[in-house]
Amino acid sequence: MKIAVVGTGYVGLVSGTCFAETGNHVTCVDIDENKVNKLSNGEITIYEPGLEALFERNIRQGRLEFTTNLAKGIKDAEVIFLALPTPPGEDGSADLKYVLKVAEDLGPLLENYTVIVDKSTVPVGTAEKVTAKVAEGAKVEFEVVSNPEFLREGVAVEDFMKPDRVVVGSESEQSIAIMERLYAPYVRQGNPVIFMDVRSAELTKYAANSFLATKITFMNEIANLCELMGADVDAVRKGIGTDDRIGRRFLFAGIGYGGSCFPKDVQALAKSSSEVEYDFGILNAVMRVNTDQKLKLIQPLKNYFGGDLAGKTIAIWGLAFKPYTDDIREAPALENITALLSEGAKVQAYDPEAMENVKGIFGDKITFSEDEYAALENADALMIMTEWPVFRTPEFDKLLDLMNNKLILDGRNLYDLKQMEELGIEYHSVGRRVVR
Repeated sequence: MKIAVVGTGYVGLVSGTCFAETGNHVTCVDIDENKVNKLSNGEITIYEPGLEALFERNIRQGRLEFTTNLAKGIKDAEVIFLALPTPPGEDGSADLKYVLKVAEDLGPLLENYTVIVDKSTVPVGTAEKVTAKVAEGAKVEFEVVSNPEFLREGVAVEDFMKPDRVVVGSESEQSIAIMERLYAPYVRQGNPVIFMDVRSAELTKYAANSFLATKITFMNEIANLCELMGADVDAVRKGIGTDDRIGRRFLFAGIGYGGSCFPKDVQALAKSSSEVEYDFGILNAVMRVNTDQKLKLIQPLKNYFGGDLAGKTIAIWGLAFKPYTDDIREAPALENITALLSEGAKVQAYDPEAMENVKGIFGDKITFSEDEYAALENADALMIMTEWPVFRTPEFDKLLDLMNNKLILDGRNLYDLKQMEELGIEYHSVGRRVVR
């Protein structure tokens, strides 16, 4: 099939590359000329494990192309995917200006029956707005379909190539047949393509992410309660995770969720709920708790130094919102760095992939280290923000030699409490006892 993908951000580039991998001819369109030039020259613009090999192969074999010209990019395409940003507005609602502008531009360019797919995460009712915008200039028949993405950063290629499920919102037999044919190579093992009405498909993405954000936040609340009651959140997690009604995933306590999806989607669903005069109380609580949770380790750090962090050097391990990505959107590390700088502390940071992105925010206000140990030199404390595997089994003797104090504040519960005790480290984690 001939496919166009409008937008070469995270979702657009992963989707376009993976569609090309099964033999489709894919043209990706973006208004960013610099980005398109890089991609056309074989330079990948995001970090995602496993993507680069597919990207290079499909460019080399002529199935994956890039252009800034929308008319050229969509010419003869059976399916056009809209993978455009929907950033949160000041009130938390999803901003549809990019989606609707492209929809308006598409109408006069369509030459044959085309399926236009909302791949971006969009509020309920967006497909109707897109349909109206395209119809203003269209002279041929078209259908607007909702096909939300469920890609997890760090394993997005696997998620796309072998999805748990594919959700398609459409009530047109013709567009359903096309989407079924398009996704057939990805669900050969029997995982379902679930067809439903468009509005239900639009809500499904928000419902899924908001539920997972709620699950994470619930466990963080349990962790905070464990600290007050003298319980251990790891034991509680195992005790409830073996209940198959609950499951093991998304039960690890920490310093809150971040990323491009959960914060934005929870806000957008809460806002959409308020627009139909429904008070989605759980989501409002989730957002409040997550905001507080991100800075949970700042107070014990201040307490250790008698309330004064001025002149203290704090090592930060991990800047991305999760491992295996360079995405720093809503990452807890950013808020912690901002808090530390406001207290007069110095920050030495290391992350395997995300440092360049963070430099764009903090510049020379913090020190970026060449590896995890360089970040520890003369540090007064270590704070762990992201659970990269490289941080899980450090050389503790080397770590302690480099640091001024035996103090670790771990936002991801990486280390065994008994080991910390034996090493004489004061160790603060989340939902577990403090080791002193």
